[in-house]
This record gives sequence, C-alpha cells and structure tokens, in this order.
Amino acid sequence: MGVLGKLLVFVGLITIIHAGYSSEQYRTYLKLIEEEFTSLPKDIVLQCVFGLILGSIGAVNMAGAFKEIKASADLVNKSWETVGNRQSFYSFHHRGKVMMKNVMTE
Repeated sequence: MGVLGKLLVFVGLITIIHAGYSSEQYRTYLKLIEEEFTSLPKDIVLQCVFGLILGSIGAVNMAGAFKEIKASADLVNKSWETVGNRQSFYSFHHRGKVMMKNVMTE
C-alpha cells in the first residue's frame, strides 16, 4: 500500500504540474493572437482536478489504516462528578474578596 500511495502522489503532482504548464502555454497563446483571457479550457481544468484526486487518494493510502476515534474512551472510568468538574472555569479573582474585606473590617 505504501508504494502504491507514493506512486499515486507522484503521478498526481506531475499531473498538476503539467496542468499548470499547459495553462501558462494557453495564456501565452492568447496573448499572441491578441484575445482576452476568460477561462481555462475544460481539459486543463479536468487535468488539474484529476491530479488533485490522484494525489489525495495516494496520500490517504500512504497514511495507513485509520483508527477509530472514540470521544467517550477517556470518560469511561470517570464519575459524573469528575466529568462535571471544569477547573478552567474556576475564578479566584472576583468581587467576593473585596466584599469579604469590607465585612471583616466592620
């Protein structure tokens, strides 16, 4: 699978590079015949999309087997009290300190 993935990525990159070169040639051709550029020909656009798809498939094949992501795997051994305890929301800098100073001084 690794060799096939590398080959697909290589072919995809070559295809995209060729599509870029073809688009530059097309722009130069339009300048020579003094026409305005409106859009690329469909074959160049298809070539670019084909190269993108090949490269993406190759990259996925090179990555290997995917593992299942379980969001609840970390929470299996924890109680509800532990899960509900969000320390990032604790705030120790609040107006209670100032109010307590006023109460203590009175």
